[in-house]
Amino acid sequence: MARTLEQERAAIVEDERKLEERRQRLEEKEREAAVQAVEKAGLLKLDAKRLSALLTRIRSLGIDEVEKRLTA
Repeated sequence: MARTLEQERAAIVEDERKLEERRQRLEEKEREAAVQAVEKAGLLKLDAKRLSALLTRIRSLGIDEVEKRLTA
């Protein structure tokens, strides 16, 4: 434990900074995994116009509705 309250406060701030960096790295990994899943599904092979239309339709329906329709 730190010798003074100021040292303890500084240690906590440093721990928070490190934790935020870990969160950011995890978010980057999750984003990369999502891109790889989209690529694996073949969606990145679509031309830009077709992909844009598909994503617009997904946004308008909502993710839950799209999942529901795909599993039906």
